[in-house]
Amino acid sequence: MRLLLVEDHVPLADELLAGLQRQGYAVDWLADGRDALYQGSSEPYDLIILDLGLPGVPGLDVLAQWRAGGLAIPVLILTARDSWAERIEGLKAGADDYLTKPFHPEELFLRIQSLLRRSKGQANQPTLQAAGLHLDEGRQCVVRDGSDIQLTAAEFRLLRYFMLHPEQILSKSHLAEHLYDGETERDSNVLEVHVNHLRRKLGKSVIETRRGQGYLFGGQAS
Repeated sequence: MRLLLVEDHVPLADELLAGLQRQGYAVDWLADGRDALYQGSSEPYDLIILDLGLPGVPGLDVLAQWRAGGLAIPVLILTARDSWAERIEGLKAGADDYLTKPFHPEELFLRIQSLLRRSKGQANQPTLQAAGLHLDEGRQCVVRDGSDIQLTAAEFRLLRYFMLHPEQILSKSHLAEHLYDGETERDSNVLEVHVNHLRRKLGKSVIETRRGQGYLFGGQAS
């Protein structure tokens, strides 16, 4: 999943970047509201983490302009602890959730997982489930019939995206856009290798190749 982090406090941004990358997310970081306004509406992010106290253009204005322009992806805002009015205005402007500073990174990670599941119609599930599989995002492994199947970091990222989009045809270019940040070279051949590794671990039928279109996840794992 590809995230945009908009935070101008560099030490906090560095901490969050490292933590989010350990969680298997591809993350782009911006520190200015003007840059966020453009990039958030032009790049295919799955979720945006937005601080409201930004230079350039305030975070509330950025969010309001995104929503006015039809941007529908989940946005989690970060606010100061004593700024209750700012939290209310953020929700009115179209935020999906908020977190007050200071916060524990683990709470942020759990809120992100919940928002992503909710945005894909899996809000009532405590874990990500599809095709007879349960994804343990904390341990970055997949559980089938009570048994753990270990995954590499790249396999985990790819499987999580597939499980959030079951029964959807996903092209290689689409997958690359959502699995890598803006600085990472995107190689469709590498994606194909990871797909084949997942098939060996989960069964060939779980990921179907649609020639000229891409991949479809949703066959029963075996």
